[in-house]
Amino acid sequence: MPSHAVPVTLTAADRRTLKKRIRGATTPWRDRLRAQIVLAAARGRANARIAADLAIGEDTARKWRGRFAARGLEGLNDLPGTGRPRQIGELVRAAVVALACQLPAATGVPLSRWTGPELLAEITRAGIEGKISVSSVLRILAAHPIKPWQYQSWLFPRDPDFAAKATVILELYHGYYQGEPLGPGDRLLSFDAKPSIQARERRHPTLPAAPGKPARVEHEYVRHGALALLAGLDVHTGTVFGATPATTGIAPFMDLVGEVMARPEYNNAPRVLVIVDNGSDHRGQAAIDRLRKAHPNAIMIHTPVHASWLNQRDLLSIIQKKVVTPNDFASTQQLSETLLAFVNRYNQTARPFNWKFTSADLADLLTRISEHQDQPGQPEPLPEAA
Repeated sequence: MPSHAVPVTLTAADRRTLKKRIRGATTPWRDRLRAQIVLAAARGRANARIAADLAIGEDTARKWRGRFAARGLEGLNDLPGTGRPRQIGELVRAAVVALACQLPAATGVPLSRWTGPELLAEITRAGIEGKISVSSVLRILAAHPIKPWQYQSWLFPRDPDFAAKATVILELYHGYYQGEPLGPGDRLLSFDAKPSIQARERRHPTLPAAPGKPARVEHEYVRHGALALLAGLDVHTGTVFGATPATTGIAPFMDLVGEVMARPEYNNAPRVLVIVDNGSDHRGQAAIDRLRKAHPNAIMIHTPVHASWLNQRDLLSIIQKKVVTPNDFASTQQLSETLLAFVNRYNQTARPFNWKFTSADLADLLTRISEHQDQPGQPEPLPEAA
């Protein structure tokens, strides 16, 4: 820490108060930011580091660090105003915030979401008096902060046995099945598929990046067909098994499972627990029976409906980012060879995912979702990945 940075020491009570401000759902943005600055300063971070981490000016970090060092928690309060009085009254400010917290349809406005200009137009139409502009509207929202032009998709858990099914999988990831620790020879696999990966050949060659220029990819392309990618993951080792059939289905899925189960470490295992989603190629009791008949030591476990985030098959998203986008392949053969080569490359440094989400976290999440059922405008999203 530079010598000119004011040292900050926290009592246990101060630390609890500051952490509570950061976690509080109704904490004003300015108070949350000041608490973050002080906690970072107490960890010995320099002002420049704090400013970079929080995307603020270094003077701001220095100011609130110094105020806390001099006056404690009281120093984080605003001083009595000495500047020009506000031109926009509290009534107008409250109206802007209240409107931003409603869906446009609730006020009869034919929009999917608010923007600054649309909020201003609606406030003006409502006859609320006050000297206000679009920039004023945005400043008012930033003080809370509220960004009604942003949105997040979410899925409400619809499976009636969601908690029970999800808990089984989460406990597997932490080494337990049916309340008992997994045995030393038990194996845990996770399977999924990415259908219809297009082989699109660009009409002109892709140009590599150059100083000051990004790589350039021709917009037009010629289609050369499509194939699927089936992937299996050994949860404990991180090793991936892949296949590229023409399409997904029961037969391609069972073929890949058969290739994996033919390996001694799985064929000779006391139990092989196989996690899958509810895709048509491995759905329901019929799929469970089919797998058990083909491989007596295999136990199929389904994720709840609309809970694919519980399935540790992140390689598919990695492949989408690193191999398929942008798509430039002269044939499905070239696409297949590239996908399988990437799987081999990935396995050279494969590591298991550090899965931190627990069954206790799930119980807490479902409690919060339940609390939001009576507040449909404030859903609690399910996690997309762990």
